[in-house]
Amino acid sequence: MNLDAVRLVFYEESDELLDAMETALLAVEAAPPHERAEHLNAMFRAAHTIKGSAGLFEMTAIVGFTHQCESLLDRLRAGELDITSELLELLFACRDHIAAMVDAERQSKPAPVAHELEARLADYGGHKSASSPTPLPSPSPVPLPDIQPGRTVKIEADGDHVAASDYWHISLRFGTDVLRNGMDPISFLRYLTVLGRIVYITTLYDNLPEADEMEPESCYLGFEIQFAAGPAVDKLMIENVFEFVREDSKVRILPPHAHLDDFIRLIKEMPEGALLGETLVQGGALTPTELEEVLILQRMQAESGTPKQLGELLVEERLAHPTAVEAVLDKQREHVAHKTREHRVVRVDASRLDALIDLVGELVIAGAASLLSAKQAGNPVLLESLGSLGELVERIRDEALSLRMVPVGEIFSRFPRVVRDTARELGKEIQLELAGEETELDKSMVDKLSDPLVHLVRNAMDHGIETTAVRRSRGKPDSGTVWLNAYHESGSVVIEVGDDGGGMDRARIRARGIERGLIGADEHLNDQALLQLVFAPGFSTAETITNLSGRGVGMDVVKRNIEAMKGNIEMESVPGEGSVIRLRMPLTLAIIDGFQVAVGTSTFVIPLDMVLECLDLPAEVLASNRNYLSLRGEVLPFLPLRRLFEVSGTPPARQAVIVVQYGSQRAGLVVDRLEGELQAVIKPLGHLFRDVKGLAGSTILGSGAVALILDVPDLILRASSDERRRVVSNSLQEAKRLGVWEGSTP
Repeated sequence: MNLDAVRLVFYEESDELLDAMETALLAVEAAPPHERAEHLNAMFRAAHTIKGSAGLFEMTAIVGFTHQCESLLDRLRAGELDITSELLELLFACRDHIAAMVDAERQSKPAPVAHELEARLADYGGHKSASSPTPLPSPSPVPLPDIQPGRTVKIEADGDHVAASDYWHISLRFGTDVLRNGMDPISFLRYLTVLGRIVYITTLYDNLPEADEMEPESCYLGFEIQFAAGPAVDKLMIENVFEFVREDSKVRILPPHAHLDDFIRLIKEMPEGALLGETLVQGGALTPTELEEVLILQRMQAESGTPKQLGELLVEERLAHPTAVEAVLDKQREHVAHKTREHRVVRVDASRLDALIDLVGELVIAGAASLLSAKQAGNPVLLESLGSLGELVERIRDEALSLRMVPVGEIFSRFPRVVRDTARELGKEIQLELAGEETELDKSMVDKLSDPLVHLVRNAMDHGIETTAVRRSRGKPDSGTVWLNAYHESGSVVIEVGDDGGGMDRARIRARGIERGLIGADEHLNDQALLQLVFAPGFSTAETITNLSGRGVGMDVVKRNIEAMKGNIEMESVPGEGSVIRLRMPLTLAIIDGFQVAVGTSTFVIPLDMVLECLDLPAEVLASNRNYLSLRGEVLPFLPLRRLFEVSGTPPARQAVIVVQYGSQRAGLVVDRLEGELQAVIKPLGHLFRDVKGLAGSTILGSGAVALILDVPDLILRASSDERRRVVSNSLQEAKRLGVWEGSTP
């Protein structure tokens, strides 16, 4: 049977569980002892779920190793071991090894072996090494008595109640689509024998239809099982055996000596959404007086700072049987799942989303062509219809693009572990602060941002944050802070990496730049240009080479990767207070709202989010031959696109200025005509034009002509630089005229 699709689900869910395990580990490390139980339980559940799922695919190496991890976590949960830094390091290493084994299975490679880890686990857990895991056992032969269809196994009587024997009772009804979904029912029974021994089993075929109504790919069978489990096996462990079919199948697990009458009555009589205490009282498992007592105890514990869940208190105070409490909670979870079923996540391959975006892009282009034809024909009815169609296309475009938008927190969640490990390696106390995790960015960019951010965070910790002794001498807290922040601004997503360290040493940066020939000894750079030297290939100010820095490799890669995504990097640094590096990224690389302009016979598109306003170019500015104008009392440099792109022909007497903004910078772009808004499908430039400055891509207009999309950040920088150079040149000429300046050195 082909299980490839199910394996993909296993790999994705394992990645999520490993992330959850890492988050819980970090929480255990930071939390006081009395708050660790919940996080330890989360780690145990993650490890156990991975083990159970891996067992279905006979991934014996993962099963063996995670079983050892479970044993250690079980001892921690029971309080048999103290949580020490050495033990935490071992758990982090185990989590990483499980991740490596899952990756090896994903790539069809042999599972990595970690003898040292297994030996250390054995020392703590008292288990043998798992380096040579034993195969999963086959189910032991079990008796199949001659019973009638639809009847269950024998149940013993216990007084006035019906109770199971000393064995667990598992009632299993597989869904009809189990086989179609790539599942083998027998594999679940086979894996069940890893946890214990099947004492008694009978196959139920009361749902079996008549022969002519049968479908060969449908499953009609159920099982009633009496199961002898090991002493450490609980209900959750048995339930997780059926993890992949639990949603489509009915699985009921009754513990040994469960009062089945009360159990079944509670499930059947409980109204949807009822509270735990009320349901137990209605079912006869708890009296009103007992409920009142435990509620008072719960309030007292909450006031003392040690709150507990009602069900936990009921079990601890022996006021209710754990089975009854668990039954009600299961029913409540089923109710919540039913209410939120329509909001469940659907996993879709990224390539299918990309194909959808491409089709929407073609739809946008076709719609623009139809609208242009209707305008030329002058048909008002057709224009109105196409206007309505255009609105629908725009909504489809927005919805399709939103499918690829994911929170930046998907990247940020990886950094608590990075900061923890790096801080230990550097011997520094460093805290991480996160903000703006809900900010959304195109999935294609999120995948490419991880490595640049790791470089920047490590750099901030290594070069930015001082040692504890230096921080004390400067009156700072012993612990340094590194932060990650994300937010939207001017049609872009800004991601900040900051620290409260010593700031950048400009004198050292300048000296190293002169030493490497990046700048001349007499060359003057503004602050931003000087700081940008750190992104030059091979540039480093480190005095010594370490595992983290000193070789000048990394920052230039960061800049190259960000620019490849049409982003740019800004830097701020205050000596003694810290530094901030801002990555400014476009919201998407697929379809944008644009503003169409023309210069001569050439057409250009400006991203609409960056357009502030349009105005006529004043005649006196045009006559003065200067490249700036006064806009409400502020100087606005501008750039004539005709001159920049060497467009031939005579400019019209009346030209327009498009005021654009990127971040905190503004500039004007001088064009011949304004042609209105449009939806632009971004197409990459060919190899011949890929390195041309000022262009971010191209798009196809409704007429079939190609328009160039302008790179606004580059044009703003160019406009500011041109005006700055012009001012300096005019100043030098004036100084020469007055005899104030001579020679090559001012």
